[in-house]
Amino acid sequence: MYALSYPQIAIDEENCWIKEAKENPMNFGPLYKKYYKKIFTYIDRRIQNKDVSSDIASQVFINAIQRIHTFEYKGYSFGSWLYRIAHNEICQEYRNAQKNRMVSLEESPFQLEDEKEDTVEKEAALILLESVLTNLKKKHLQILTLRYFENRSFKEIGDTLSITENSAKVRCFRALEKLKEVYKKSVYTH
Repeated sequence: MYALSYPQIAIDEENCWIKEAKENPMNFGPLYKKYYKKIFTYIDRRIQNKDVSSDIASQVFINAIQRIHTFEYKGYSFGSWLYRIAHNEICQEYRNAQKNRMVSLEESPFQLEDEKEDTVEKEAALILLESVLTNLKKKHLQILTLRYFENRSFKEIGDTLSITENSAKVRCFRALEKLKEVYKKSVYTH
C-alpha cells in the first residue's frame, strides 16, 4: 500500500466537489471558494476595472454552474476549464465594448537594458514597449500575457487555450520573436 501524493489527493477532492455540484448546484461553494480570487485576478489584469472585472467573474461562475454537467476530468483541472470560460467572457467584453486590449507594465517581467540609467530614457523605452505590446496580434499578446504576466506553465497555457503543451511552447517562442521584431523596428523608427 502506498500513500497518495498531495496533487492526487487534491484532484480527488476536487473531483468529489464537482460530482456534488453536478448533483446539486447548491454544492458549488467549495469550487467557488477555491477559484474565485484566481479567476478575478486573471480577469482584472486584462480589464483593469474592478467593477467590470467583478461582473465578468460573476458571469464566469454563473456559466460554470450552468454547464458543470458538461465538465469531464481529462487530465486538466477544473481551474483550466474556468480560465477558458473567463477568457471567452473577456473576449466577449472586448467585442461588446469595442475596446483595444490594455496591458499593464507595472509588474512587467520584461527587463529593459540595465545601462539605461537615465530615467527619461527608461520612461521612453517603457512607453515604446507598452506601445509594441498593444500593437501585437491578439494571439501573440494572449500567450505572452499568460506566460509572463500570469506566470503560467506551458501545460496550464495549453489547457486554457485547448492546445498541447508543445504547441503552447512553440506559440510562446513565436510571440517572443514577433515582439522582438516589432520592438526593434519601433526603436529604429523613433
